[in-house]
Amino acid sequence: MVTEVDIRKMVEEIIRDMGRDAAEADEEKARMDKSDPQPAPVVPEKSADSDRTGAQPIDPSEGGEECLPDLAEVNLREQCLVPHPFNREALLSMKQSTPARVGVWRAGPRYKTETLLRFRADHAAAQDAVFNDVPEEFLTKNNLEVVQTECVDKDQFITRPDLGRQFSEESKAEIKRIVGAAAPRVLVYVSDGLSSTAVAANSMDALKTIAQGLERQSITLPKPFFVRFGRVPAMDVVSEVTGAEVVCVLIGERPGLVTAESMSAYITYKGTVGMPEARRTVVSNIHSGGTPAVEAGAYIADIIRMMLEKKVSGIDLKL
Repeated sequence: MVTEVDIRKMVEEIIRDMGRDAAEADEEKARMDKSDPQPAPVVPEKSADSDRTGAQPIDPSEGGEECLPDLAEVNLREQCLVPHPFNREALLSMKQSTPARVGVWRAGPRYKTETLLRFRADHAAAQDAVFNDVPEEFLTKNNLEVVQTECVDKDQFITRPDLGRQFSEESKAEIKRIVGAAAPRVLVYVSDGLSSTAVAANSMDALKTIAQGLERQSITLPKPFFVRFGRVPAMDVVSEVTGAEVVCVLIGERPGLVTAESMSAYITYKGTVGMPEARRTVVSNIHSGGTPAVEAGAYIADIIRMMLEKKVSGIDLKL
């Protein structure tokens, strides 16, 4: 019968043997390093994998440290990871009809490494869209004065949605100063919402198209401004402060794994604080892969024209 003392001796002997083996391996490696010079690193040529995925390896001569493809450049709708599909054309046709991750294949019961890395990259882009601020360069370039809600920082904006709907008296006075003393017929402003990336990518193109469309109706927009840490209902405060008939806010949507650049336009006729959400009209999914910003701007201008004619918004406005 094996006693506890015997087991302890066996374990100690195994540990000593492992230590001797590791020491001998280190000595052998040191001798090999001295005798054999290290070969120069070889830049791999474009592989079949890069052709299949559409991503190109980084050239070390251009500042890259490793020859890794940029997975974010891969168009998932054109990528086929299923080996030897029964009907490749049908699979690719189905992928063209949806942004969903169809036909990503697997490694055993798990995702393939490439699929998992792209998933994590898209998730990181979504997080950046929420937690990053709209760049100051963007605000300066487009001459957008900044008005802040009651939120003091991004963390409070995320955890206290109620404060993102409210303005201090000083901020209300600032809005009034920017817009002017006279109540405008239509007011359009920009807010970060839950995607600073969406605002930077789409808001100015949409705003310019809206302004052009309303000019044809002899409507001139007052100077736009930017609301930092703003939620959608903040537009009701803007409506009451300025007395505008129609208020439209271009605001970043909550990002997902398909895109982090999706923007929405919320529009109300004579909005008031605490009004039902059913009184809002929304145009969503404004981004390069959905409704392009210029096209959305023309549509929004037409909706605003209808609101002024019918004097209603939301579900009461029949589009």
